[in-house]
Amino acid sequence: MPKILISAGEPSGDRYAATLVEALRRRHPDLEFFGCAQPLMLAAGVRPVIDAAKLHVVGVFEVLTHIPGIWKEYRRLIRAAATERPVLAILTDSPDFHLRVARQLALRKIPVVYLVAPQAWAWRSGRTRQMARDIQKLLCIFPFEERWFRDRGVPTDYIGHPLARQVKPTVTPADFRRELGIPAGHRLVALLPGSRPGEVRRHWPILLAAVEKLKNRPITFVLGAVPSLGEQFFVNQMGSATIQGSVSNVKVIEGRTWDLLASADLALAASGTVTVEAALLGTPMVTFYRVTPASWALGKWLVRTPYFTMANLIADEKLVPELMQNEATGDRLAAETARLLDSPADLAQMRAGLARVARLLHTGHDPIERAADIVSGMLTEHV
Repeated sequence: MPKILISAGEPSGDRYAATLVEALRRRHPDLEFFGCAQPLMLAAGVRPVIDAAKLHVVGVFEVLTHIPGIWKEYRRLIRAAATERPVLAILTDSPDFHLRVARQLALRKIPVVYLVAPQAWAWRSGRTRQMARDIQKLLCIFPFEERWFRDRGVPTDYIGHPLARQVKPTVTPADFRRELGIPAGHRLVALLPGSRPGEVRRHWPILLAAVEKLKNRPITFVLGAVPSLGEQFFVNQMGSATIQGSVSNVKVIEGRTWDLLASADLALAASGTVTVEAALLGTPMVTFYRVTPASWALGKWLVRTPYFTMANLIADEKLVPELMQNEATGDRLAAETARLLDSPADLAQMRAGLARVARLLHTGHDPIERAADIVSGMLTEHV
């Protein structure tokens, strides 16, 4: 039975990888998948050989304290690859981990497909030399990436963004608001602090401070809890926050991010995949992000990109307000929220820009089916 090593270190990568596993199984029912598996990959039948939860770390210096655990999982994954000899490996996102894995797989003559390109166009562009050496096919999901990587010798195909076909609400905004008991005449503002524990702990006090500033306005705030952390984790953060007065004004809902975004008048979103989801749903947003001061100082020195939010990068203009690091405060988030909610013209202009971004992310075919076709072709060569 042919085996494929497949690995994803993030919730967004889990979704893409799990869908790809299902598409490949339709073409090759005898395939066996093993590797670093998140919940959706586990549900798709991927056999885990390492603990994916230990890879959920963001920030240059934050990673340092987790190196022993990450190194242990890395060695276990490489040992599994050496023992089980997969015909091919599919690595998804998480470049700091997966590019090291790719090097070891290449040394063992295991072909590597890399799904979701590392953001080498933003920082550490020298990684493209290793990618050209170790990766047989890079599958990128943003339109500007294909030419950038090909110009640097990396065999790359733009498949389109998987979320462009996946992001759909399950209920109407009216039904969603009714379900949550949102009063008539209230604006709905989504609070999306991130999908990793460290992100949520850094961002929740800022969001709650913004809620406190806006408490006298007719706004209902809804916190989107990601299933990988669970609703209770977010409730615990609310309970431990230094500002207690506004907690009762925040509703929490788990696993309904798309319904929440599709129903929201505005989203306050940690910069990441959720901002792409918001763009595809046409939801106006304010983005923010904080890391440790040391990570931010190093990142400012290394990063070479005009914007942090993907919608702005794709549009090549600042469609969406970005509040990063020291600018990410409760006062600034509250001020941007009030400004946008008080300006129908600004909201309409942002929605029009986000619609242009959404069109660029659609390619006319299913990105994951396209990825499965490419992988199937490689399997034919190597099986």
